Amino acid sequence: MFKNLFQISHFAFQASRDESNFKFQVKKGFTLLEMLVVIGIISVLVSIGFVSYSTAQKKARDAKRQSDLKSFQTALEQCYSVNGYTYPSINGDRTSTIVFACPGDGSSATITDPTTKIYTVTQDTDDNTYEVSLELELSETPITISQQQ
Repeated sequence: MFKNLFQISHFAFQASRDESNFKFQVKKGFTLLEMLVVIGIISVLVSIGFVSYSTAQKKARDAKRQSDLKSFQTALEQCYSVNGYTYPSINGDRTSTIVFACPGDGSSATITDPTTKIYTVTQDTDDNTYEVSLELELSETPITISQQQ
């Protein structure tokens, strides 16, 4: 019974006792070679799907980073206008979370990176300028926001 599963061919001729009457029998089951080929094809497809999924996740995280920085910049500019035309202090240089609190209206904004990317904050209170930058996963060029006033 188990011999039939591992035969090279699906079809075999079996001779009867008189050798003149041949019967055609179809063997059921897959050969070992066929199973290995199918397993190989499935593993290649899974690995391609995993790479595509990983790239899609990186793109989504980069889009979230860009959106978060743009929202942070908008909040900073709103604080600038209600805080006597000065930018608030931005805390969190060289960390994965940055935050500011606006003394003019009591609002605040916080960004936390989806992974462990590090924000770089440069702020000059004398010149009333700021710059926040962050490296993206799929780009060599960091994304940077700075004052609009």
